[in-house]
Amino acid sequence: MNITKRFLSKIQSESFLIGVLHLIGLLCLYNDADHVKRGRPYIYPTTVILRCYLVRVWFRIPSNNALHYFLSINTNHKNKIINACGLHKLPDRRTFDRRFKMIPVQNIICAMGQRLLKEGIAESDIAAVDSSIIQCKKMWHKSAMQKGQLLTSGIDTDARWGFSKAKGWKFGYKLHMSCSTGKIAVPLTACITTANVYDPRMYDILIEALAGLISHVAADSIYSGKESYDSSKEKGIVLVCPIKRYRHTKGQRLKRYCFFKSRNGQRIIRKRAAIERLFDRIKDTFGIEPLLERGMDNVSSYVLMCVFAYQIAIYWNCVMGKIRPQCVKHMIGN
Repeated sequence: MNITKRFLSKIQSESFLIGVLHLIGLLCLYNDADHVKRGRPYIYPTTVILRCYLVRVWFRIPSNNALHYFLSINTNHKNKIINACGLHKLPDRRTFDRRFKMIPVQNIICAMGQRLLKEGIAESDIAAVDSSIIQCKKMWHKSAMQKGQLLTSGIDTDARWGFSKAKGWKFGYKLHMSCSTGKIAVPLTACITTANVYDPRMYDILIEALAGLISHVAADSIYSGKESYDSSKEKGIVLVCPIKRYRHTKGQRLKRYCFFKSRNGQRIIRKRAAIERLFDRIKDTFGIEPLLERGMDNVSSYVLMCVFAYQIAIYWNCVMGKIRPQCVKHMIGN
């Protein structure tokens, strides 16, 4: 693995968390100056807020209020965490609430995924694409939804019903993700939608940042539409999906079927299992399901922060030369 060794001398690694927070400060994952916006510039840069929310995900802190209280406790360890986050003073609680909904975690995950590919940590040139529904804590039944009735408190009115082949109908949101399929399965890109969104609609968003970095994408049969194949071809990527051959199958579909049935095609499609295991690993590591957050913005920020935390934990393990870099769960809470 061609990993940047210059980080090692600059990282303070008293604990996993302190080391990871210092590492994020050294990586150029997002620069506010490159994303010019109207109005007064941020007092707290995005990378500083990103590290604060990593602390929340790391310790499974249930809310922004609890995060603010946690950081306000004056102990030696908390002071070290605040310094590692790059804070000169503790932000107001309302600042956490406001910035939490706005933090561009999707772009940061994409930048981290490109770094993982370029540095050889995500070794394979084959990526896998899929989605997984994340269930809300409370369900809003369809009959009540159609009438606009909230029969109990705590229902997320932004969430929707979606169907999973493995688990049937679920009420919540959907995590769309691409990942590497080599020895280390790590997220490369990710986005959040409601559970009723058709998977191929998000395919182009997932693979756009992977152009020139991977050669093949392994995906489920739901992605086998012409639009997904054309989008992949434009980016120099070969999409491989399970497809059927009919009596009148011809042209491009027949070529895709023949490649899928070939030895190389079967080798590529078997790589798809990596992303199914990765979804379960991320959910289990961070206790995402059922969702505690409500509202599209809050859910998107929280779930994508968990994906980013998994990315950066694997990167940290590789930088530090760990034998099993995918063993992330034991790091959380330290």
